[in-house]
Amino acid sequence: MNRSPKSLGLAALFFSLFFSPFIATYAGSSSEEETVPPRASQELAVATFAGGCFWCMEPPFDRIEGVVSTTSGYSGGHKENPTYHEVSSGGTGHAEVVQVVYDPSKVRYAELLDVFWHNIDPTARDRQFCDAGHQYRSGVFYHTPEQEHLAEESKSKLEASGRFGSEIATQIEAASAFWPAEEYHQDYYMKNPLRYKYYRHGCGRDARLEKLWGGAPSGTSSSESVSATQPASPERRH
Repeated sequence: MNRSPKSLGLAALFFSLFFSPFIATYAGSSSEEETVPPRASQELAVATFAGGCFWCMEPPFDRIEGVVSTTSGYSGGHKENPTYHEVSSGGTGHAEVVQVVYDPSKVRYAELLDVFWHNIDPTARDRQFCDAGHQYRSGVFYHTPEQEHLAEESKSKLEASGRFGSEIATQIEAASAFWPAEEYHQDYYMKNPLRYKYYRHGCGRDARLEKLWGGAPSGTSSSESVSATQPASPERRH
């Protein structure tokens, strides 16, 4: 059957309006047109450090770009899910620790180690500042062979420097089960800033760190310290 040019034009318009989108969709779904999905961002990593009172170990790491979170808790012991009072009594073998989650593409583990060393007294054995007992020992709990190597290397360099004139007491051991501390301990320096400052000052932490390392502790700010006119005795921790 013969069709007029007009009818052929209408048929072409109808086909274009109703079938072209389907053809484009089919063509776009072919393997040749598929786009390669973007690569997933590098996975986060975990670091665990013991530096005495975990209240005082969160702030230095929280201020480091690339650190995603810090959590106060307990590690290195033999009891499951210990409480603060059990750990602080010294009967569980745990140390107060801070677990740091970080982005390795933004901050290197070696940098975290540097912050750690500059916020502890590496010469003190089974204590840190005014807190005494094995639960307040300083230590690096490594999660990978690379972390172990870097921790041992940094400790060796510190010992070789001879700056302290005594043995480095900080322990380096494999990470074991980590138990988050009670909620009221988390971000204590932000929840209770005045009580935190009084405790930190009374414990002599900043004075000792300045004597050991010179200047303000790495990763801290002047707002964490209180003047010498504030109470000299550390507030009791509960």
